[in-house]
Amino acid sequence: MAQSARSIAVVDDDAAVRDALKFALEFEGLLVCLYDGAQALLADPELAHHGCLVIDYRMPEIDGLELVEVLHARGLAIPVIMITGRANNGMRARASRAGILAVLEKPLSSNALADAIRSALAGR
Repeated sequence: MAQSARSIAVVDDDAAVRDALKFALEFEGLLVCLYDGAQALLADPELAHHGCLVIDYRMPEIDGLELVEVLHARGLAIPVIMITGRANNGMRARASRAGILAVLEKPLSSNALADAIRSALAGR
């Protein structure tokens, strides 16, 4: 599927979370591509064409912060929003240093996520 700067990549190992986010974000008029983990995202040849990434912090392969480090090492500067079940100040500080635009806690407010995505797309 051809992707555009309006496409949002959602990376989460929980299928129910992925499906719920896809539904909510498509309702907001966004094109959503789903990935079940970091390796699936990294293997996508169209990765650089996404307008924004929504990445879960806790995943089995590598965590969301490590994934952002891999993206930076590849020279990819795609805006990232991190989602997590529980954020602490240390994780938020690491996310900020990594250039992550927002850290949102689950359960997510669809408005908060959509607003963060729109802000990321506008800044891109």
